Amino acid sequence: MKKAQPISGSFSNSQQQRLRRSLLAWYDHHARDLPWRANRDPYRVWLSEIMLQQTRVAAVIEHYHEFLRRFPTVERLAAASESRVLAAFSGLGYYRRARMLHAAAKVIVREHGGEFPEKHEGLRELPGIGRYTAAAIASIAFDEPVAVVDGNVERVLQRVSGKRLTGEELWRAANELLDAKRPGDFNQAMMELGATVCTPRAPACLTCPVVEVCATRGELAVTAQPLPQKKREIHYELDCREGKVFLVQRAQDASLMAGMWELPEKVGANGVGTPSYTLRHSITVTDYTVKVWRGSTASPPGGKWIPVGRLTQTPLTGLARKILRKADVL
Repeated sequence: MKKAQPISGSFSNSQQQRLRRSLLAWYDHHARDLPWRANRDPYRVWLSEIMLQQTRVAAVIEHYHEFLRRFPTVERLAAASESRVLAAFSGLGYYRRARMLHAAAKVIVREHGGEFPEKHEGLRELPGIGRYTAAAIASIAFDEPVAVVDGNVERVLQRVSGKRLTGEELWRAANELLDAKRPGDFNQAMMELGATVCTPRAPACLTCPVVEVCATRGELAVTAQPLPQKKREIHYELDCREGKVFLVQRAQDASLMAGMWELPEKVGANGVGTPSYTLRHSITVTDYTVKVWRGSTASPPGGKWIPVGRLTQTPLTGLARKILRKADVL
């Protein structure tokens, strides 16, 4: 078998060892106090990794605690209805993650007796678990010496090596640097470094624990250009009376947020009258100006009067939740 090439021709074995030692020492002292780091329970590790996909840490923490309150074990999650799972996930977006989470829980309970596979190959067979998530769970929960590559790790590897690594090069490089004795901590340290120090813009190189072995010291520019943000104005009707609010359900086959509940859109409101209030909302590359009108709705088909007390158990879109909070309904 051909020996893998080192990620940088100038890196000796001693330098790689120094990087591992320096990075882990830094992580031991500077790692953020995040709730999913309290233990290595694979259920909690898995839940955090799914929630953190495409979502900021600050936005996940509250949802993580509430989700665990409702579903403290994989068995409880598997036994729940999909609507309850979606309700607990409401506000995080990308709801296919919640459906796959629910589906995987059922497989774990039905086919594995409630126990998670301990190797990344077995984890990848579960619904919604890809290469990165499988490696994260296997290394953090079960100490399997397998590296992870996400956006933060990719940036660190490229800057440390001074090379535009892509695809399999990144995974090979990550595994070459991995500390086999503490794989979970090392993977989290690489992600932590990218998230807090080796940031996309203005990396804090003076405080970086591995700056002495870094080939670029932050000078390797990020080539990917962010997509331009689109602007759009949308209008919604808020009809709340006798302790109930009128909501409509998105189609079950909708490409986004299928089956979720939201306020009905108001047609023909542009330039006519004054909305009750306005708020901002962003989804991927679109910035929305959202205007909310209080009053009686036309009760369009597909709608339903939902008691306010049941809203926390209803799978609301993130925007609907934001509107109802702004209106002090939630």
